Amino acid sequence: MPRPASIHVCSACGHESSRWAGRCPGCGEWNSLVEQVRDPRPALRGRAAGAAGGAAALKPVALRDVAAVEQRRLGTGIGELDSVLGGGIVPGSLVLIGGSPGIGKSTLTTMVLANLHEAGRRTVYVSGEESAAQIRLRAERLRTGALGIPVIAETDLHTVLATLERERPEVCVIDSVQTLHSDELASAAGSVAQVREVAARLMGLAKAMRIAVLLVGHVTKDGTLAGPRVLEHLVDCVLQFEGERERTYRTVRAIKNRFGSTNEAGVFEMRDDGLVEVLDASARFLGEATRAPGSVVLCAIEGSRPLLVEIQALVSSSELVPPRRVASGFDRNRLALVLAVLGRHAGIGAGTSDVFVNVVGGVRVEEPGADLAVALAVASAVRGVAPRAADGQPLACFGELGLTGELRSVAHADRRLAEAAKFGLGPVVEPTGHRTLRAALAHTFGHRQRALAA
Repeated sequence: MPRPASIHVCSACGHESSRWAGRCPGCGEWNSLVEQVRDPRPALRGRAAGAAGGAAALKPVALRDVAAVEQRRLGTGIGELDSVLGGGIVPGSLVLIGGSPGIGKSTLTTMVLANLHEAGRRTVYVSGEESAAQIRLRAERLRTGALGIPVIAETDLHTVLATLERERPEVCVIDSVQTLHSDELASAAGSVAQVREVAARLMGLAKAMRIAVLLVGHVTKDGTLAGPRVLEHLVDCVLQFEGERERTYRTVRAIKNRFGSTNEAGVFEMRDDGLVEVLDASARFLGEATRAPGSVVLCAIEGSRPLLVEIQALVSSSELVPPRRVASGFDRNRLALVLAVLGRHAGIGAGTSDVFVNVVGGVRVEEPGADLAVALAVASAVRGVAPRAADGQPLACFGELGLTGELRSVAHADRRLAEAAKFGLGPVVEPTGHRTLRAALAHTFGHRQRALAA
């Protein structure tokens, strides 16, 4: 039987199949198999070459006998980014930066190279999406130091590798990895095979010449990094650049980091002259709090940093069946859980109403400590009463909701309380002082007798 000339490769996990299928057998994604021309190079047969294939055996070495190499990081000049990276860029590492179009990925990488160039580091900017003239327009908007960055506009992988071997930069930016292609493969740029080949070749060069490579990656319509999952496994660090283009605030999170923690997050503000670090994000968000019904302040934790953000809720009568549940910056399934607990254990039902929840400022909150804030905001919107502290300040709260109506403790409670006290917010509604959701609602809206009955 003749060997098929093409194969079908999953664009999500890289699984190869001889036939097309609606669902990938490897990862279960629908409509992700793409037809590609099979590599004409013959594969090495294990039976003919033997189990070892003629390779020389290696002797394992105990870890205590391995010489420890000190990793001297390169500071980017941007404190928020350095903290997310774990202290700076590690020479020879691959950092993948993903984000939606227009979020500011190119602006961030240009600022990084500008700071490194001013510090005397050798840099190269490789652009596959923009011309050199377009990059200059962005550099003129940022700062004068950005005009000294060496730039090439090229999409051929071999040309880019040859340029990096000759220039030997310390830090290189590839914008973006989906635009580079190799002539050795018949598939188009951005396909699974091309992205995998480009990343592997860049990784080999980066490790051999200790070049720190920043890869800019596209994202899919649901916000995940585009391309095969093998790309995320190859790189050393994966950064997610989040935010809404209509809003000024941006957040950088580390999804994967081999040289640091993944619990850090950096906050930026987009301005005309580029991204500006938001060193005191709580003051920015708290200063815009409305203090109206449906608004509470959440004492959140972004990595190791306490952050005060405003949670807003709107409850209105609905003519739709079922009513709408819309959440911006908060998980929609988690919102459904909070509404169910409110209706069952607090007597506040919203079954026939539309419920909208928004985390102000374009911030996304994914921790369970936001449950109580969402519950109090929805309850405030239903009753039409603004939840305020005794001194008229906005109400601050945090805590996780259990399915039986209890409040559960969350991590870093001391840091949350200290951040609230720093801005004069108190007393804070939290699980230590209120064991149930009904007690927290009674304290918030002044129903003392109902709290005692609970």
